[in-house]
Amino acid sequence: MTFTVGLTGGIGSGKTAVSARLAKLGATVVDTDEISRALTAAGGAAMERVREAFGGRYVAPDGSLDRAAMRTLAFEDAAARAKLEAILHPAIRSEADRALGAATGPYALLVVPLLLETGGYAGRVDRILVVDCPEALQVARASERSRIAAEDVRRIMRAQWPRWRRLQLADDVVWNGGGLAALDTQCAALHERYRRPARGGR
Repeated sequence: MTFTVGLTGGIGSGKTAVSARLAKLGATVVDTDEISRALTAAGGAAMERVREAFGGRYVAPDGSLDRAAMRTLAFEDAAARAKLEAILHPAIRSEADRALGAATGPYALLVVPLLLETGGYAGRVDRILVVDCPEALQVARASERSRIAAEDVRRIMRAQWPRWRRLQLADDVVWNGGGLAALDTQCAALHERYRRPARGGR
């Protein structure tokens, strides 16, 4: 099995920026958010079960998941959130396993926003890499990127683990509260570290 690093971090922390840099250096990136989007796109493998479970109200006119409506429901109704997770999480893990099995890079990077919260990937990763930055920066980045209100971002953050708890379980940490040059330097060092186990080193 390919040496696998689990990449996680809070919303707006910069997981995509880190994974893009490591992919450019040669890592095979398996992003569970991308898998989820494919499963819930128009014609996606999960959409029939989503429609059966929640009705047409949460399906957009093009047949894809109405993400805004589902986001609101999931944060207001814990039972609905659990029902959605029961549909999506096994399918996402199955597709992630397939992609990891086909990995060709010197190591694989498994990007899971709720890696630590769900615990469903514990046996699939060799190391845990956490992307960290100040909470105010998380709010600003996520608001700008996703065009959602700052309070909605904070609500998502409250549903995730706090920074200190993620950092306690991290094997490695990327600090993404500075400039791009610092991020490039950290990613280059991590890439060299992760290549060594793949080559049989320590």
